[in-house]
Amino acid sequence: MDIRYIELKTGYHDDGPAWIGKVKASKSGRTVYFNDHAFQKYNGIAGNYIDVESGEEYWISGIKKNGQDRHWAGKGKIIIDQKIAEEYLNLTGATVLDKRVYKIEPIEDVFPVARVSELLNSRWSE
Repeated sequence: MDIRYIELKTGYHDDGPAWIGKVKASKSGRTVYFNDHAFQKYNGIAGNYIDVESGEEYWISGIKKNGQDRHWAGKGKIIIDQKIAEEYLNLTGATVLDKRVYKIEPIEDVFPVARVSELLNSRWSE
């Protein structure tokens, strides 16, 4: 599992809800699972992934070493999974998380592989 930055783009400019947490990728790497959602690579208007079930666009990327994960024009706190907060600090070289930028919360590791596989397979059989 990898740590990623995930931001909802649909309905927002650069200030949608955002998270930093562990994701699980499919064998092909085309699908990424996070927080009970599944995202597939997508060339959208604002996002690079699309939520398989809702159709909403998201921006998903690796974390930046300088801690500047959100777009420079964006605003709003980034929710960081409490399980990886220490690891994130180590990866970025920071000593503390700026409470003006981050909010530490638990994020459940729910990866809906079976549910989404069933959904995608049913789409192909129609």
